Amino acid sequence: MKLENIAVVSKIGNKDSESAAKNVANKLLAKKSTVYTISPVMVEGAKQIETLEEIKNIKLDLIITLGGDGTTLRVFRNIENETPILTINVGGNRGILAEITIEEIDEAIEEILKDNFFLDKRTRVTASCGGKESPPALNEIYISRANLTKTAEIEIKFQNDTVKQKMDGVIIATPSGSTGHSFSLGGPILHESLDVLIITPVAPVYRLASLVVPDEKIQIICSQDCNIAIDAQVIRSAGYEEPIIIKKYKSPAVFIRLKKRGLRQMSKLGF
Repeated sequence: MKLENIAVVSKIGNKDSESAAKNVANKLLAKKSTVYTISPVMVEGAKQIETLEEIKNIKLDLIITLGGDGTTLRVFRNIENETPILTINVGGNRGILAEITIEEIDEAIEEILKDNFFLDKRTRVTASCGGKESPPALNEIYISRANLTKTAEIEIKFQNDTVKQKMDGVIIATPSGSTGHSFSLGGPILHESLDVLIITPVAPVYRLASLVVPDEKIQIICSQDCNIAIDAQVIRSAGYEEPIIIKKYKSPAVFIRLKKRGLRQMSKLGF
């Protein structure tokens, strides 16, 4: 793989991550790569851009993230194509989405240059409401009632089926997100390569189990104003009985993988 244009993204406000990003940028500059860093990270010889959103306008061979899962989710939300990402856990908690630690970066760069890697493609989803589409989510879209003093009635439509019940909200999770909030509410852990989505009700009045459905269009209608959380990082809103359409995003998230593993995220959780 040619490493001509690479962006290095660190965890916001984390000094260890920013220091590691500078170290990685210098290693790549020594390989004669064109390197982009995100403000406030500044490295002599690299090109600094002010915001992560600007990487949409740059043709990149690779993005390297240094942080936790939140950093990885933030990057995938801001790329529209299939630019691959190498994830390094620096300053994160469990680093469930991470591939390597910072100590392994030299070996990783050499293996990538030798094409000793594979691409791990993951489903992303997006929410449309009022004619506007949200940024893509790698893990989940969470729709919750805005009025916390009254339980909402939520209608969920998928294929030819409809589920309608009073509940606090509903999570639409991808296989990657199956180890996140959906799992904490009793949802199943899925193999990350599956082309399905998980519908997990949040506090339904009458117990309703998670549903695994094909990754096709899902429509949500709430009897109240509601909030739409994209990977727990960006919030949108929808009005009373305004249809929210959840569907598979046009391009997958792509990870650079150096090691063969089974259920990657399940093993990170300690199973």
